[in-house]
Amino acid sequence: MKKFKKEYMLAIICVLVALVVALGIIIYKNKKEYKQASENNYNMAFYELVDYVQNVETYLAKSLISSTSEHGAETLTNVWREANLAQSYLSRLPIESQELENTEKFLNQVSDYSYSLSRKNIYNEDLTQDDLNNLKDLHSYSVELENTLNQLSEDLNNGRFEWGELTNKGSIAFAQQVDNISKESFSNLEENFHEYAGLIYDGAFSEHITNQEAKALTGEEIEEEQAKQIAESFIGAENIKETTNLGFSENATIPVYDFSITNQDDETINISISKKGGHVVSMNSNREVTSEIISQEEADEKGKQFLESKGFSNMKETYYLKQEGIVTINYAATQDNVVMYPDLIKVKVALDDGEVLGMETTGYLNNHIQRDISKVKITQENAKSSLNKNLEIGSEGLAVIPTEWKTEILCYEFKGKVEDREFLVYINAENGREEDVLMITNTPNGTLTM
Repeated sequence: MKKFKKEYMLAIICVLVALVVALGIIIYKNKKEYKQASENNYNMAFYELVDYVQNVETYLAKSLISSTSEHGAETLTNVWREANLAQSYLSRLPIESQELENTEKFLNQVSDYSYSLSRKNIYNEDLTQDDLNNLKDLHSYSVELENTLNQLSEDLNNGRFEWGELTNKGSIAFAQQVDNISKESFSNLEENFHEYAGLIYDGAFSEHITNQEAKALTGEEIEEEQAKQIAESFIGAENIKETTNLGFSENATIPVYDFSITNQDDETINISISKKGGHVVSMNSNREVTSEIISQEEADEKGKQFLESKGFSNMKETYYLKQEGIVTINYAATQDNVVMYPDLIKVKVALDDGEVLGMETTGYLNNHIQRDISKVKITQENAKSSLNKNLEIGSEGLAVIPTEWKTEILCYEFKGKVEDREFLVYINAENGREEDVLMITNTPNGTLTM
């Protein structure tokens, strides 16, 4: 009997060892496959970055010899597009944004400045000598950036470094992270742009525009426990059954501490608190809504009251989308009755009882500041005179609108109809130009713009 028990126990141990070994092999294989997939994704992003930077350099070179405004506008618009795409792929690399601050700023300004000059060409304005000098300087820096990226491409192809080496270094200073990879490495990428930092700040794109720091993200950095207290206070401690820390999202647009909260009704609420200042960046409840009782107007008011109670005053509802008993409403900040469209907060309101189930404040935190709205040089009547004569105006007022190249424009906003279609027309309040035309689409589920 004892012999049988020993053999039985030995068999169990052997099975367990085999299972552990098999599990280890599977985990190792999966980890290896994941690492390879990550390397492939980073490689793809890097090579796309190289291609787009080469295109930026080529189009900048062409812009220096363009002799007509039509060709100049086309060339500079291409610079804007390629620089935007280069920024997008640069952001996908496993490198902290502050480590490539000047490189990102360079691509950002190339994009912004080229678009600004293309607008000049479109309106038949000649480029000044300062404009041409700036383009020449931008081209010189783009050549340096292209050369450095080509060297990095060679290092990558020769196996001198892997992206995993960068991600595993934690928060060590970037120059130290790559010091042993290659003498012509990422550190050179930043060294090439140290002189560049102030190149065109006295132009249309000043430091407050190119700076990527969120404007309304005020306050000191906080620890995770402080963030947890803020999250619980926002939800209401009396309503909470359990709070689970989900960790720190360092590479998010706004670095945040994430929490999952279970309330007294066993509903899950996910909430993210910014490390800087302890601001609520997002909140979302998983509660199911099965009926629609309150009206859109009531939902608008519920959302506005909620924002007011959380310290967001002077907010105006704009557009909304309704899905599965929940309406998501965009609220824009207002300043002296001027609508600030860059400063948006999204609020989710349940249509059964008006409970706020979600909030997202990224637009507001990124953009909200007190603005100078005194640069009105044309009257509302003059702006109106430039509109299509068939537009039946329903409402009008001032608004600040964001642009695709990360600037803002103070405009007169005219809402009206042509036949059965609704439109929004934005006329620059400083020079009278038509900046944008949006078509409003009213559907059973919401009001959208195109």
